[in-house]
Amino acid sequence: MGRVGWVLWALFIVAIPLFLVTASVTWAFNSPGLYNNGFEKYSISRISGITDRDLRQVSSELRHYFNSGEEPLDVRTRIFGVEQDLFNDREIAHMKDVKQLVRGVYVLALVSGVYLALMVAAGFALQRRQFVGPLARGFLWGGGLTLVLLVIFGVAALVGFDSVFLKFHQLSFANDLWQLDPRTDYLVRIFPQDFWFDATMWVAVRAIGGALLLTVVGSAYLVHQRYAGWQNAFHALKEAARPDSK
Repeated sequence: MGRVGWVLWALFIVAIPLFLVTASVTWAFNSPGLYNNGFEKYSISRISGITDRDLRQVSSELRHYFNSGEEPLDVRTRIFGVEQDLFNDREIAHMKDVKQLVRGVYVLALVSGVYLALMVAAGFALQRRQFVGPLARGFLWGGGLTLVLLVIFGVAALVGFDSVFLKFHQLSFANDLWQLDPRTDYLVRIFPQDFWFDATMWVAVRAIGGALLLTVVGSAYLVHQRYAGWQNAFHALKEAARPDSK
């Protein structure tokens, strides 16, 4: 394998965790169930004064905002029975930053997914069945890398999610608009930090599931091939040892 081949496979291996994580994050931001379960688990209706039905509508409008070109965010709902704007100017400005971040995740998921698909398609087109072995090794290494990274992140999140959450915001945003007050800002009332911990675990579980699948598939094929090689070698030795084979 030449230098270009090594680079292509290195990118393939790195693209696997990138795709699994960003695809899971994309899924999370667009999953009504994740929002609704969080609202119910943390009694957001009681805390915010917004009914469960209206909270579901709010989450639907947020998902629409992330997936559209509409600006600025404009969400009205009933709070303790009075219809009003849900978010203030600071929250709206922060959500614009969040939207840009989410769109960046979408792009990474698309680019990494397309690269993986092109590598697989090109490999089978050029090498046909001979590509299965290298692909299995790529799955094994990529899935293994994903598991290692997620285990490290998971331990850090479980030990000190507050610090991880803070560092994420400091690295992701170039301003302090994310510093909101639950006494005045509904964004942190309806999405408390515990909600984001659950969402992080939700993403991690799905990314780990994908990584385990790739790791198992890749390792199973490689073990099968090695076992088949041993069997062929054993049969060859038996044939060579037979008297009538001389």
